[in-house]
Amino acid sequence: MAAEHLLLLPGMMCDERLWESQIRDLPQAIQVPSLAGFENFPDMASSILDSAPEHFGIAGLSMGGILAFELWRQAPERITHLALIDTNPFADTPDRKSLRLQQIETVLNGGLRELAVEQLKPLYLAESHKNNDELLGAILDMAIDLGPEVFRTQSIALRDRTDSVATLADIDCPVSVICGAEDTLCPVDYHEYMAERISGATLVVINDCGHLASMEQPDIVTSELHRLFSAPQKSGNMHAIQ
Repeated sequence: MAAEHLLLLPGMMCDERLWESQIRDLPQAIQVPSLAGFENFPDMASSILDSAPEHFGIAGLSMGGILAFELWRQAPERITHLALIDTNPFADTPDRKSLRLQQIETVLNGGLRELAVEQLKPLYLAESHKNNDELLGAILDMAIDLGPEVFRTQSIALRDRTDSVATLADIDCPVSVICGAEDTLCPVDYHEYMAERISGATLVVINDCGHLASMEQPDIVTSELHRLFSAPQKSGNMHAIQ
């Protein structure tokens, strides 16, 4: 059956504004859970499951996709459809863990705005969007509004997360794996890797798009989510470049 309820899971230091176009244009009942206040993904997922409908589809972007893997491990029978967007099935590398500790120290010493402007925003967008003041402002606003403590807890959760590679073969609902062709944080080959290991998954690679596909190319993402969440069963494996 098609998904009647959706959970849209935002990325690190993002909130419902990440999904503004999808919330407006998708017909299903939508929840965007807060991902604040948790230092690990198992507790984050358990809290979401406590208040989620009995059955639901998921779209998770970046950290939201990592959380989607944990939701699947805890309650696969409740998940009807799954979209993995600009995300990563692997555990943090030692170098990445070390960088997170440095970033936490910077943020807790008052450097959140500086970090967001100088280190994060330049990595998020495709080349054609890097001077888009509206997009850049929205990204910064989300980070500043969520604040240093959310940055700290989300960084710890990401640093200590479980590798999800073994989970991929267990996923048996309709799946779309979506990414920007210019995503440097979670590159295309990560998504090819996931799509090859999830039975029947559809891979969608979007041109002129970086790490925040739902904001950079909202119409393409919404169209693919509409197709996925309307699907009564698995669709055939395909590789689509738009």
